[in-house]
Amino acid sequence: MLPEYKLKHNSNMKHTLYQTTGTCSKMIDLTVDDNDIIQQVFFVGGCNGNLQGICRLVTGQKVDDVITRLDGIRCGAKPTSCPDQLCRALEQLKRESSASAK
Repeated sequence: MLPEYKLKHNSNMKHTLYQTTGTCSKMIDLTVDDNDIIQQVFFVGGCNGNLQGICRLVTGQKVDDVITRLDGIRCGAKPTSCPDQLCRALEQLKRESSASAK
């Protein structure tokens, strides 16, 4: 179950639920504003404390800056990690936004 949260209503917000692969977390709930600033991130499953930290650190950051910093991080022997999956979710959101703008 996703946590309840309050978000200022803005029709220009972009939102996605991203199904993760290869990690302990199962889903990422992500909201970005029209300036490509991350407004909210929630992970479902995974290492609760670490993921809360990631969410707080990336909230308020530009999408491209987060992708640059976190892309390719691995978790142990896994080919991906929760931060890396966040990058996949951000990239998906960017693709969806550019497709809907056309």
